[in-house]
Amino acid sequence: MTARPVWQKSSFCGEEDDACVYVSAAPGTLVRVADRADPAHLVLATTQAAWADFLAAVKASG
Repeated sequence: MTARPVWQKSSFCGEEDDACVYVSAAPGTLVRVADRADPAHLVLATTQAAWADFLAAVKASG
């Protein structure tokens, strides 16, 4: 049996859950990103290092 991912909702989400980004740590060193808390709607999977770089760039851009 595969464990279901635990999705974390972005703190910048609007009131509508369908206009939101969710992130979940995957086994190993992967991070999953989805536009809703449903793995069937997975948008991207990337490394933790690449995700950290992305977040740093977004925060730096204001």
